[in-house]
Amino acid sequence: MDAETIDVGLARVLGIKYEALEADHVVISCLVSPQHLQGHGIVHGGVYCALVETAGSVGASLWWGDRGRVVGSANQTDFLRPVSDGRLTASAVPVHRGRSQQLWTVDIVDGEGRLAARGQVRLANLPA
Repeated sequence: MDAETIDVGLARVLGIKYEALEADHVVISCLVSPQHLQGHGIVHGGVYCALVETAGSVGASLWWGDRGRVVGSANQTDFLRPVSDGRLTASAVPVHRGRSQQLWTVDIVDGEGRLAARGQVRLANLPA
């Protein structure tokens, strides 16, 4: 994976920065701005879901490598703490990596290191 593959679309719109990119651990972050907030002034749940999907997908793709591509098939994210500003950091690790699918968990912390959301993403491994 390279910047042309991962720094596109929604990831670019959200301002996601790639802090650590490894097949066993991915760390991404974004600085919360008004575009990330919902009507009550806190981060929109879709932002957390996008961070979970992005972090897990990047890690899964790095592990799957040139065998094909990886696509998300399920995303379940719990919102635990409201955040209105600062930096969100998402850390993804694999739970299961098999022949046809992967499962990754992702913890998202606020700028003070407090858990703001936790999710998991299931991904399908598509052979080339």
